[in-house]
Amino acid sequence: MISLSLPSPTKSVPPSFKPRNPSRQKTTSSIKTVKHPNFELFKDRLIRLANVGHLHQAISALDLMTQQGLTPDLITYSVLLKSCIRTRQFNLGKLVHTKLSESQLELDSVLINSLISLYSKSGDWVTANDIFQDMGERRDLVSWSAMISCFAHSGMESRAVSTFIDMLEFGECPNQFCFAAVIQACSNSENARTGMVVFGFVMKTGYFESDVCVGCALVDLFAKGMGDLNSAHKVFDKMPEKNSVSWTLMITRYSQLGQPKEAMELFVDMVVSGYMPDRFTFSSIISACAELEQLSLGQQLHSQVVKYRLAFDVCVGCSLVDMYAKCATDGSMVNSRKVFDLLPDHNVMSWTSVITGYVQGGGHDKEAIELYCRMIEDRVSPNHFTFSSLLKACGNLSDPTAGEQIYTHAVKLGLASVNCVGNSHISMYARSGRMEDARKAFDILFEKNLVSYNIIVDGYAKNLYSSEAFEIFNQIEDTGSGVDAFTFASLLSGAASIGAVDKGEQIHARLLKAGFESNLSISNALISMYSRCGNIEAAIQVFTEMEDWNVVSWTSIITGFAKHGFATKALDMFQEMLETGIKPNEVTYIAVLSACSYVGMINEGWMHFNSMYKDHGIRPRMEHYACMVDLLGRSGYLEEAVKFINSMPFTADALVWRTLLGACGVHGNIELGKHASEMIIEQEPNDPAAYILLSNLYASAGQWEDVMKIRKCMKQKSLVKEAGCSWIETENKVHKFHVGETSHPQAREIYKELDQLALKIKEMGYVPDTNVVLHDVEEEQKEQYLFQHSEKIAVAFGLISTSKSKPIRVFKNLRVCGDCHNAMKYISMATEREIVLRDSNRFHHFNDGACSCNDYW
Repeated sequence: MISLSLPSPTKSVPPSFKPRNPSRQKTTSSIKTVKHPNFELFKDRLIRLANVGHLHQAISALDLMTQQGLTPDLITYSVLLKSCIRTRQFNLGKLVHTKLSESQLELDSVLINSLISLYSKSGDWVTANDIFQDMGERRDLVSWSAMISCFAHSGMESRAVSTFIDMLEFGECPNQFCFAAVIQACSNSENARTGMVVFGFVMKTGYFESDVCVGCALVDLFAKGMGDLNSAHKVFDKMPEKNSVSWTLMITRYSQLGQPKEAMELFVDMVVSGYMPDRFTFSSIISACAELEQLSLGQQLHSQVVKYRLAFDVCVGCSLVDMYAKCATDGSMVNSRKVFDLLPDHNVMSWTSVITGYVQGGGHDKEAIELYCRMIEDRVSPNHFTFSSLLKACGNLSDPTAGEQIYTHAVKLGLASVNCVGNSHISMYARSGRMEDARKAFDILFEKNLVSYNIIVDGYAKNLYSSEAFEIFNQIEDTGSGVDAFTFASLLSGAASIGAVDKGEQIHARLLKAGFESNLSISNALISMYSRCGNIEAAIQVFTEMEDWNVVSWTSIITGFAKHGFATKALDMFQEMLETGIKPNEVTYIAVLSACSYVGMINEGWMHFNSMYKDHGIRPRMEHYACMVDLLGRSGYLEEAVKFINSMPFTADALVWRTLLGACGVHGNIELGKHASEMIIEQEPNDPAAYILLSNLYASAGQWEDVMKIRKCMKQKSLVKEAGCSWIETENKVHKFHVGETSHPQAREIYKELDQLALKIKEMGYVPDTNVVLHDVEEEQKEQYLFQHSEKIAVAFGLISTSKSKPIRVFKNLRVCGDCHNAMKYISMATEREIVLRDSNRFHHFNDGACSCNDYW
């Protein structure tokens, strides 16, 4: 903390400025000016031109004066400089400075202060500081205030604070401009404590009660520096005088700090109080409206924008583009694009807004890249936010080739090292499944922040690189920068994706130690992790111990119950959720309909499907229709499922037909299965799953010629069947097994255990179901194939490597076959062990010869 030695003011009112050295006299020009008869005429004309903003003409008049042997005085140069600063024509101001230097006039403090202000506001703090340092003893309060403001606006807050201290030691007493500048420099977490010391000094001087700028600076000190909006609002309420700027500041901070509803209330109060909103007010309040996703309110604000003749303002236009993109319930960019197209002038802000809108809207990534091409054609240079959004679009499209071209452009413009661009570059590769390239992008990032670490952790987790995810997690802890909720959520997701419950429990312990136990998103991630890892009891415990729940919490636990086959409990939880006042979303209904499908509750399924739009205004999506097709198909109502597909308000996609094809396989309906596979191949000609499912259907009916035709077709198209594999976690390590696995170090012991199991369960009544062996071989060989299935190998390994007190949890990437399902029931009874098997569709809990699915899967 910086220690301030602050002089006590002699009066409670703001002190008037007194020079440190009263005996110091103003300097006069070292050049004797000649009073030509036309001198005053030229001077008056030049000053008039400068005052009305005709600076080029004013400078021409200056040149004409010198050409006629007339020497402009300091007042003339002062007026010109101040006009250049006021109109922000800094290049012209620097030209005036050059002419002033050539005049050899000895400058007074007024002119020197104007020069400091000129270079400060143009972003050239080095030159401003050089001029300030050259002043020496001639510095006055205006000089100090200008320099403090310069450092504050140049991102050099600590230097601004130290300059303020130097000023106090110099003997100057701050005025309102000086206080406003130094408080602004303290409006960050690093200098906030120093800002509070300055705040105490301000209260003693009385400037808080007399100056709006000081009040606004204090609002920012509390809002930005300390994140304390309540205290910021108290300062605002106590300001004796308010203007549109102070109202807009409060609205903006509430909007930026995640309280859009309060920002909206402030806006209403502002208008009722008679203050006129400007372009900045509308920009902030429209952004708040976008966060609330209140389209009707946004449209009302748009009409007010038109009323105030601000519809063509780029700043307001960008906010409207963003608002319409975020508020479109169907992801449409039509209204957003209309606003963009109506803007008379486009700059990098407007282009970036519409590109970002297309990316965030979902499904418009190609259009975003097309807009980028148009932007380049219009010779508008993208900024780091533009590149960040474009790289996200390439990630969404899984198109790293386009992403690499865009990233090359960012490199050329010197923006590749900006964090948000580098982070999006990592994310683009991760979302495309190219984790090696993602890691390279991560490693070359010059300055990594927590977002960078989170992206690479999340990428590894989603791509099933659990060990690498934990390696990066350990790196984060080694840097001492700490982890956040997103880091833990990503790790929990990674553990869930591979069923590593031991790793999940370790993460749980570490997040408790880090103090995240009450974090809502973490609790939701824990529910999902435990239920996806097969420990539904732990998921229930996390849910019941939560202090508050949101729609994600309820949806997670309902999904967990549904996946584990507890449909009645899932529907009870859904009803309880409605009674608490939580509104379901699209994902909640997928969980509810899936629960009905897993146990064949057709009437309940229809009831909930029909209530989606009727009771909650949720239009069924393709996934909901697929759930209903699955419900009808599993129950054997295949013809009804086809009629339902044909009645859909949009064309059924491959997911729906794939669901029907799976049901045809269960019930042996070859004709419908053939039709479903044709519909899949029509939409996704290179999808091997459609060929495999149809081939299995033919094989189960003994139609081996048709099987051979399909396999030949797949070979010609270079389509490869996904290899079945199962895995199990023991002692914090994941062991993966494929069909007929022999490479495992304990393969001999595993197959010995399998042989013993086969004998035991056959004695108990198990009969191998060779019908599920989809190869044209002898019965004896079929039986051998059955005991080489990956899930049986994984269970055998679990039996010889885990404690008898723990359930055996096995995970499989494909659907469990009928024989394995039957064998697991016998194995659970023979070994007196609980076996939890998660296949591609759901969980099966085998205990004492029975399965939780009641043989309906």
